Amino acid sequence: MSEQWNVLVASSCMEERASLMHILDDLSLNVISCSKLDQAQEVLARQEVPLVFCDERLTDGCYRDLLASGGSRKAPRVVVTIHTGEWDEYLDAMREGAFDAIRFPLQPTDVELVVLRAMRENRETVRPVSL
Repeated sequence: MSEQWNVLVASSCMEERASLMHILDDLSLNVISCSKLDQAQEVLARQEVPLVFCDERLTDGCYRDLLASGGSRKAPRVVVTIHTGEWDEYLDAMREGAFDAIRFPLQPTDVELVVLRAMRENRETVRPVSL
C-alpha cells in the first residue's frame, strides 16, 4: 500500500485486537488501537481516521454508538467485527450504516479486501470532478 493511512482498531478483546493489528501492520498502515468506545471517540475527535474496525460490542458501548457519534471531521468508514457469524448481525450492521462487517476468526485476505475497497472509495470521493 503506497499511501500512509490511519486505521483505528476498537476491540475489548486483547488477543483479537492484536491479531487484527498484525494483519493491518503487514499492509503498512498506521494502526491505532483502543479497547473502549470512549477511547475510540477521543481518537476520532483528534485526528482523521478514514477506516475503523470496531467490535460489535465493547465494554462501554457498541459500534452503533460509534456510528452515531458525529463530529467536525469526516466520518470514518466503520467495519464491524462480528463474533457470532449470524447473518442477521451482518444485515443489522449494514442497515445501521456500517461500511462492511466481517466475522472472527478474521482472514487476512478479507481484511485486505476491505481496506483496499475503502481506500479506493476514499480516493473516488476526494477526486476533483472534471468538467
